[in-house]
Amino acid sequence: MSSEPLDRLAPHEAVAGFLAALALFVEVIGIVWHPLRLIPISLLLALIASAMGGRYQRLAYTTVLVGAVSFFLGMTFAVIFKHPLW
Repeated sequence: MSSEPLDRLAPHEAVAGFLAALALFVEVIGIVWHPLRLIPISLLLALIASAMGGRYQRLAYTTVLVGAVSFFLGMTFAVIFKHPLW
């Protein structure tokens, strides 16, 4: 047995990472399919993941920025191509 401490992932860090990854996936999908329905909810998930902190703080920050850009692009594409917003 080694006496070195294990570098384990805390539960809140794991949940924050999963929330950030899920929010990132939904934001990208929201660009082309119902942006007003999907992107605000995914932004809320990204902000919750960001508030949880931990190892995935940079991923959560990136997810919030991608969410803002996705909202802009999704609304722009929906208006230009006359797709439903809701």
